[in-house]
Amino acid sequence: MVVSFVCIQTSAQEKWISLFDGKTMNGWHTYAKEEVGSLWQIQEGAITLDPAHRTKNGGGDIVTNESFNDFHLQLEWKIAKNGNSGIIFFVQEDPRYKNTWFTGPEMQVLDNDGHEDGKIIKHRAGNLYDLIAGTEGAVKEVGEWNLVDIINEKGVLTLKLNGIETAKTTLGDDHWKELIKNSKFSKGESPDFGKIFAGKIALQDHGNGVAYRNIRIQKL
Repeated sequence: MVVSFVCIQTSAQEKWISLFDGKTMNGWHTYAKEEVGSLWQIQEGAITLDPAHRTKNGGGDIVTNESFNDFHLQLEWKIAKNGNSGIIFFVQEDPRYKNTWFTGPEMQVLDNDGHEDGKIIKHRAGNLYDLIAGTEGAVKEVGEWNLVDIINEKGVLTLKLNGIETAKTTLGDDHWKELIKNSKFSKGESPDFGKIFAGKIALQDHGNGVAYRNIRIQKL
């Protein structure tokens, strides 16, 4: 996957912290491991995953070394044709949890027209995966970069895709609990899903090509 590097403009007043320097995987590791798997590579200023280079132990979701509470996460993603990935947050890295999504909600990254998940409401790009169906029309064509904002502030979670709000909810209230009850996460495999509102940020290996760049965060 070939990507081009474009900087996001910031104001001097904003206290952004870079989570990716464009050159190294410093600050990241594969979930439940010490280093980043070889499937994840850096190409032209982006973290990329190319399934053609998959090895037995080279993949897996990658997570930040640091955990975050109230935050504003911003990044760009570009998905391969027919691809699926995701941005997962509030991830608890603990032997009790086999996967990042056992504790962390996900903002879906998807080729809506090419992947089967695009046919499922609440599974489309920009959705709070399997919880809230997002605003349609926010995602760009496959091969183009999409800008994401995930904001968790004082118990309110807001998702934006290319400047369009796709989901907003209050964490932990009765409505939030009802969303989980009516989702795939209520089936007992992940009993702590949606109960912890601080944690690590993950980029998902769903077996398809994807790229992420300009990854930064503000602590709120």
